[in-house]
Amino acid sequence: MANIGFISLGCAKNQVDCERMMYRVQEAGHRVSGDIPGSDVVVINTCGFIDSAKSEAIDYILQTAALKAEGQVGKILVTGCLSQRYQGDILKELPEVDGILGTGSYTHIVPAIEQLLSGHQVVDFGSIDAPEEETGRVMTTPEHYSYIKIAEGCNNRCAFCIIPYLRGKYRSRQLDDVLYEARILAASGTKELIVVAQDTSRYGTDLEGHKRLLPELLRELCKIDGFHWIRVHYVYPDEIDDELIDVLATEPKIVKYLDIPIQHCNDAILSAMHRRGDKKLITELFAKLRSRIPGLVIRTSLITGLPGEGEAEFQELCQFLREQRLERVGAFVFSPEEGTPAAQMEHVDEETARQRAQTLEMIQSEIMDDYNAAMIGKTLEVLVDGYDEEQEQFYGRTYADSPDIDGRVWIASQEPLREGDFVMVTIDEIIDGDLAGYVQEEEV
Repeated sequence: MANIGFISLGCAKNQVDCERMMYRVQEAGHRVSGDIPGSDVVVINTCGFIDSAKSEAIDYILQTAALKAEGQVGKILVTGCLSQRYQGDILKELPEVDGILGTGSYTHIVPAIEQLLSGHQVVDFGSIDAPEEETGRVMTTPEHYSYIKIAEGCNNRCAFCIIPYLRGKYRSRQLDDVLYEARILAASGTKELIVVAQDTSRYGTDLEGHKRLLPELLRELCKIDGFHWIRVHYVYPDEIDDELIDVLATEPKIVKYLDIPIQHCNDAILSAMHRRGDKKLITELFAKLRSRIPGLVIRTSLITGLPGEGEAEFQELCQFLREQRLERVGAFVFSPEEGTPAAQMEHVDEETARQRAQTLEMIQSEIMDDYNAAMIGKTLEVLVDGYDEEQEQFYGRTYADSPDIDGRVWIASQEPLREGDFVMVTIDEIIDGDLAGYVQEEEV
């Protein structure tokens, strides 16, 4: 039995991959821990999506290497997207690393660890297009919410995105397998289930029958006892049809929150980036969603400095944001990723793109201020996430807030609250952009 430490970086989908590796390692009889000092092997599951993610991963590798030099850890195994992307460079540039696994080799985690422990180097890159293998998970999220990954890979091939080259073609999990895992999560205490994939809206289109199964999946998830909220991330605009809208609108367990990445609104830029649909489609879709799903909160991501974005195109994006008044927006600077078509296209310098992102953030800040001001005096259902020792206050989230992405609600309560409780909170204040309020006591 060995002590195996795990570090997971990047998105929730990566976190699920790490949880599956931890399960396999634990089933093999090893001790799994998030404590790094004292580990015989440290597994660093990396993100390699954009420059900032790559830098973060390298920093963690170097920090772990320093512990290794001090004798506090044994071997270092790097897994995930950074390994897949730079498989020929990691061992050469980072000699402190003892082994690497690609994204197609997560299932080989146990033999890889045992090979390292026996003193051998590991280099393992399986097929990134292989079907997903079902396995359990060692949960790393709080007990009351969990992510469930319904597919791997991506077929969209957006010109700026490296993901298909790192994760392979789109592969949906079988519906029964997803539902089986969901029932286990519900039985273990999950109250909020967050459905994720690179593109959840295409779920099922690669399976026999080539049918969009997301509406059916959501209906079945809603039948499972224990879930109070079901949240859907990464739904692409060209795949949102009336059936999906009906499910989102009518199923009470599905929170009225959609993460719809659009990246830009200019038609020429969308076309050059191989995005399906145009500004008209996006605008009409948002209007339909808001009319059919009252109270809907829309989150999106926007990229400044994409190839083709001049000042006129950027001002068009600013005006689009002012008109649409989306409740949640992340603004990112274009990162020309080597190996993608967009990296070869002409684009503005990074500083100009960064300034544009800051402008979008200022516009969005005003929209958020108005949204928060409209919440004053309202009583909202809040899921308690924890207690902040420094603030000496409980905090949680409304349906409009996804964990680790959106804001918090600070909660004043005369009685102690428990993590995972749902409470009704009357909003009476805004603190540094977050809502704050007090628990609405039940009338006797």
